[in-house]
Amino acid sequence: ELRPTSSHKSRALDCKICERFATIKSSTSLVSRLPLPEHEQDSELREQMSGYKRMQRQHQKQLIALENRLKAEMDELRLRLQKEVETHANNTYIELERLAKRHAVHTDKELKAATAEEKRIQQQIIAQQKKELTTFLDNQKREYRLCKEKIKEEMNEDPSTPKEEKQERLSRHKETVQRSQADDEAHLLDQQRLVYDRSCRAMKRRTLVRRHEFEQELMREELNKKKTQKEMEQALMIRQDESTQELERRQLQTLQRLRVELIRLQHQTELENQEEYNGRRQRELHRKHVLEQRQQPRNLKMLEMQIKKQFQDTCKVQTKQYKALRNHQLEVSPKSEHKAILKSLKEEQTRKLAVLAEQYEQSINEMMASQAMRLEEEQQGECQALKQQLQQEMELLDAYQSKTKAQTEAQHERELQKLEQEVSLRRAHLEQKIEEELASLQKERTERIKHLFERQEREIDAFDAESAKLGFGSLGSLDFPKEDDR
Repeated sequence: ELRPTSSHKSRALDCKICERFATIKSSTSLVSRLPLPEHEQDSELREQMSGYKRMQRQHQKQLIALENRLKAEMDELRLRLQKEVETHANNTYIELERLAKRHAVHTDKELKAATAEEKRIQQQIIAQQKKELTTFLDNQKREYRLCKEKIKEEMNEDPSTPKEEKQERLSRHKETVQRSQADDEAHLLDQQRLVYDRSCRAMKRRTLVRRHEFEQELMREELNKKKTQKEMEQALMIRQDESTQELERRQLQTLQRLRVELIRLQHQTELENQEEYNGRRQRELHRKHVLEQRQQPRNLKMLEMQIKKQFQDTCKVQTKQYKALRNHQLEVSPKSEHKAILKSLKEEQTRKLAVLAEQYEQSINEMMASQAMRLEEEQQGECQALKQQLQQEMELLDAYQSKTKAQTEAQHERELQKLEQEVSLRRAHLEQKIEEELASLQKERTERIKHLFERQEREIDAFDAESAKLGFGSLGSLDFPKEDDR
């Protein structure tokens, strides 16, 4: 039953129920206070207790339903965020795979272009050297003819020279010129071979350098792509963390608002039950007082009858005493005095009975006045006591509700602080993770670039050492004809 607790009523039951509802009273206090039939009190008690339990179950169901809905909402958000992360990871993998394939295509294309460039330059060198050789041979032929004609002119100037000597001189000159031209041609071919080999070697070195530059460019593009993807992933993680924070705060506010509303409804119900209980107690006391006032004339009549009976009993006693005194006086007095004695005793008896009757009449009046005053004082005292008791119970209820409200506010403050701590700790872990990932990515970038440069430097050094071993000097300053120069 929903009634205010009292410190002097059924301690065991009240202490148990007070924790749940401050206005619950035991059936013992009801029976002792309410002038209602016992079955009506039990029925009212069961009805009020059932109503309170229904309200508690309904509030509990509302809280559980809200918690389940909020949990489902959080699970849905986490699933969506997880899908976003997986989608981003898949997209990153696809982008890197696409980049690797594009790099493979570019590498193959660059290799083919370098091979074609080498062939083109080799063909250019061969054509140039062939042209130089042709020019050289033509010049040798022209020089040979000029020298031959000059010798003939010199021999013709001296007609005394025999013909056989002339032929011999021409023959020796021809052999000398041919041997000289053959040496010059061999020297030219050696020079051309050396130039060709040196050019091919320099071209291979340039191709190696270009391949190194291309590898560096591809690696920079790959590392920049990884960095960009990692930055996008970290931005996604930060955005997801902010979304989670926003939902967590909104859910906590929703849960706390519902809890505050349910406590407000419970306190309102407690207050209404307390006020209803106060009104019922006052009405019951009023009915009791009305009943007492209605019963007072009958009670006074009964008391008056008792006083009258006492008066009659006293009169009988006095009459017996009078008869005994009269008989005694008549026995001890002369007969001549009997008449006067009887008259005197009769007058004395009449006077005493009158005084006694007056006393009893006064007693009846005093009794009626005192009973009316006593009833009024008792009823006023009961009204004042009930008023004080109800006021105390109302104050106890207000104190209990204030304590419950303060406890709820403290709980909400603790929940908010706990959430903020969890959010701050999770954000710190996320930022630490981001810093570690960036440091790891930078370390990977530095190591890969270092290893690439070291490998390329070893390749260049090995190539230059082999070139030096083959007799080639510095090859880095050689120029090659461009395709437009062909």
